[in-house]
Amino acid sequence: MAENRFLGEYPVIGIRPIIDGRRGPLKVRESLEDQTMNMAKSAAKLFTENLKYSNGEPVKVVIAATTIGRVAEAAACAEKFRKEGVMITLSVTPCWCYGSETMDMDPSTIKGVWGFNATERPGAVYLASVLAAHAQKGLPAFGIYGKDVQDADDTTVPADVQEKLLRFGRAAVAAATMKGKSYLQIGSICMGIAGSSIDTDFFEEYLGMRVESVDEVEVIRRMEEGIYDEAEYQKAYKWVRENCKVGFDKNPEFVRKSDEQKEKDWEFTVKMMCIIKDLMNGNPNLPEGREEEMVGHNAIAAGFQGQRQWTDFYPNADFAEAMLNTSYDWNGAREPYILATENDTLNGVSMLLMKLLTNRPQMFADVRTYWSPEAVKRVTGYDLEGKAKESQGFIHLINSGACCLDACGEVKDENGNGIIKEWYDVTDADIKAMNDATEWCAADNGYFRGGGYSSRFLTRAEMPATMIRLNLVKGLGPTVQICEGYTVALPDEVSDVIWKRTDYTWPCTWFAPTLTGKGPFTSAYEVMNHWGANHGAISYGHIGADIITLCSMLRIPVSMHNVSEDKIFRPAVWNAFGTQELESADYHACKTFGPLYK
Repeated sequence: MAENRFLGEYPVIGIRPIIDGRRGPLKVRESLEDQTMNMAKSAAKLFTENLKYSNGEPVKVVIAATTIGRVAEAAACAEKFRKEGVMITLSVTPCWCYGSETMDMDPSTIKGVWGFNATERPGAVYLASVLAAHAQKGLPAFGIYGKDVQDADDTTVPADVQEKLLRFGRAAVAAATMKGKSYLQIGSICMGIAGSSIDTDFFEEYLGMRVESVDEVEVIRRMEEGIYDEAEYQKAYKWVRENCKVGFDKNPEFVRKSDEQKEKDWEFTVKMMCIIKDLMNGNPNLPEGREEEMVGHNAIAAGFQGQRQWTDFYPNADFAEAMLNTSYDWNGAREPYILATENDTLNGVSMLLMKLLTNRPQMFADVRTYWSPEAVKRVTGYDLEGKAKESQGFIHLINSGACCLDACGEVKDENGNGIIKEWYDVTDADIKAMNDATEWCAADNGYFRGGGYSSRFLTRAEMPATMIRLNLVKGLGPTVQICEGYTVALPDEVSDVIWKRTDYTWPCTWFAPTLTGKGPFTSAYEVMNHWGANHGAISYGHIGADIITLCSMLRIPVSMHNVSEDKIFRPAVWNAFGTQELESADYHACKTFGPLYK
């Protein structure tokens, strides 16, 4: 697949096969060697066949050189894992073992334990014992135990165990991938938006990331001094002008730019995209003598301030934001970037969490307007149907930049349903479909006096989607909101009427939350009424359960969600904080254990 975009290696999963250390004439340990090691191999196979890094490569898994029955073998495993770059461990066993002697004691690793459900040996007893040991030592670990009894020689992994193993693996790889990377803010606070006021302590302590900052003037410096890859720029400009359709100009004649000025804006915005990409991850092909600029900032996510100082004077960053967040560019399909508009750092992190869990491009949107069935009927004469009716209305998601073009929903799966694919599955035909569905309209000069271009498309497909938002609360810290639902395909004539009441030159998505009848999820109105910020990050698929697991690893409590309780998977010690009010227990556990990297 693609090269690793970031400095350093991807996190490795280490499998720890734990065994009963008793030998003697009845050969207790010897009788368990094959079964224990086969469990480790089964788990490794499951991970490598189903989990991928963000560059599309299978996740790397290493297994301890021997089974682990006593302290010396645990130490040997720890040394091997240290050399192999293991950041995630899964201990597996079919039998009783010596818990505190064999457990993973490294406070920096993310831990899971799978105890085999069989009658011949007490794997479940060891699981309970070692999870208790983890709890006593303040080392949260995820416990995995199948519902159905298996035969001792059964090497299959039951479906319920697979689900938990993969949820643990996906979330752990996502959490560990962020460590040591950067968030790059280009500019600073945008229009007083609190989310664009960056909290370095949060990034460092909860995500293991550093914060890098450059002024927006750096983009101009690089333009004027020719600090960009000229060959790439020429290739990009040619591709953009041949493949990106120009839409309408809504501006009144007296403020419209001339055709010549608009062409200059295209040159500017394409060059801007190339430069932002270089700022994030460097570029060895910059001109000789620009070695300092070649290295970039090792940024796994970034944000661009834009408004207003930049956009009152220069073309906006909508093109760069939208295209970088999309799964392709002039080089074809490639790993999407994370670039938050208005430098909303918290929405950028929200996008990042979901991108790392899914390897799909993400949407960035204003959580703009709640439309009730009655309001839609009054304005358009249309009676809501399907998901929108079930949700008692829908939420309008719209923003001028940063939404991936994949969100148009014109890419189809094998059944003809709209889909946002993992980037490494995107084809040339998919790219054409997305380009054909998107127009690039001249920027609204009321918002953007400097001009530029905004993407315009309508999501016409019904797709499963998850919207989240990370918020910071003084005295409490970070919290995450989660809402699963569906994008809604309204009739075009209905969409047009509603869309034109906002900005008809921006990408438009209708979103219907899945209701549970509890808390904020009694109606689409209540979801919006409880949303904690002006922006939301949206991903394809129902991935709320994965987000809950990831948040528990990072020690970020979840303040609202509509995920069914049977899918919630957190470290076993969370049970000690209460089993009736899971939301409260989550808050108490996260506060007790504190940030992962503090």
